[in-house]
Amino acid sequence: MKSGRPINWANENLAQNAGWMFLGRGLSVLCQSTYFLLLTRLLGSTEYGIYVGAVALVAILSQYTALGSHSVLLRYVSANPKLFPEYWGNVLVTTLCLGGTVTLLIAWGGALVSRSYAPTFLLFIAIGDCLFAQVTIAAGRVFQAFERMHATAALNLLTNAVRMMFAAGLLLRFHRTSARYWVFVTMTVSAIAAITAVAAVSRSYGRPRFIPRLLRLRTGEGLVFAFSYSTTGIYNDIDKVMLGYFGMNMANGVYTMAYRLVDVCTMPLYAIQSAAFPRFFKKGAAAGVQSTKAFAASIAIRTAPLCAVVAVAMFWLAPIIPHLAGKSFAGSVSALRWLCLLPLFRSFHVSAGDALSGAGQQKFRLSTQAVAAAFNFVINLFLIPRFGWTGAAWSSLATDGLLAILNWTLLLTLSKNSEIVTSLLTNRAA
Repeated sequence: MKSGRPINWANENLAQNAGWMFLGRGLSVLCQSTYFLLLTRLLGSTEYGIYVGAVALVAILSQYTALGSHSVLLRYVSANPKLFPEYWGNVLVTTLCLGGTVTLLIAWGGALVSRSYAPTFLLFIAIGDCLFAQVTIAAGRVFQAFERMHATAALNLLTNAVRMMFAAGLLLRFHRTSARYWVFVTMTVSAIAAITAVAAVSRSYGRPRFIPRLLRLRTGEGLVFAFSYSTTGIYNDIDKVMLGYFGMNMANGVYTMAYRLVDVCTMPLYAIQSAAFPRFFKKGAAAGVQSTKAFAASIAIRTAPLCAVVAVAMFWLAPIIPHLAGKSFAGSVSALRWLCLLPLFRSFHVSAGDALSGAGQQKFRLSTQAVAAAFNFVINLFLIPRFGWTGAAWSSLATDGLLAILNWTLLLTLSKNSEIVTSLLTNRAA
């Protein structure tokens, strides 16, 4: 396939991979949606707000536990599958060592953010997210590198399905529980998923091999990916941390309920992007930023209308939230209507961002995400104390819109510069 032509979905394996991801994520969405609704009934808006605030805090820091090693694996193993054992070994060693360190730091210092977070409460969340969840993500990256998207989708489905079953069992047995008890349950579920994931990878591709020299060689590149994921976590979740810091636990529960529904409804976009992500690296290695830009444009042309339809559906269906989640989540109707445009903005900034990564320009993607994270934090300092969750919703829309503009501006600029350089070299050769 030439880089300048649109994607031929009928003939490309990409369509099959996207189909697997869509099916797997579709079932995962069903489980996740049911899980969220059960959890809101199980915890109530205040306890739910405490839980999601702590999870958001841990999620930002957990990105450093793997040091970007699973994304480094995806980049190099996608191009050369024979490199799998050493890159997989580096992922496991890095995650276990750094994950344990970050977990202890979170348990020790995280409670300073809010008095609602006890050390043991944060410890259980950190063990689940910084250790077990990162291993599961890395295993998914392995299958993604080999373009076995059905396996990646199955791993995602496993975690959400087991959480849904636990939440249903607790609701039927106790009707109500605390956030502290629930975090122990989620840690257990994450452990089950991680063990299953490692077993599946080992059975499919063999044992890992740790090579310290390779770890030192790729640490710098991994750090760029880690910072990139962390900045993503900041502009996605810092508002929830700040709502918890200001003691707005009920408002946090109302806002996060709507935000999670947006994440659930964005799953079709993520399915397509996940299937396409390894292709960006292959195209970048073969023909540089011009090829990845054309590929990103082809993806965005198809995903943007889909996300627009999703946005309209969320706006009109928002009033059903209190009937499903409970009357304490009535405010989530307005929150979802404010946030419904996020999938459309994401379709643009993710496609351009993946094109930058695929072309080996991850540092530029990191720069735009750092600007977005700083922008989100600063305006939330002003908006949240004055407007509560409404201010958080405004900042989310502004941040994702800004990121879409920055990513596409950078991608188009780099592509144009590449064309100029190629033209000069061609003229010299002539």
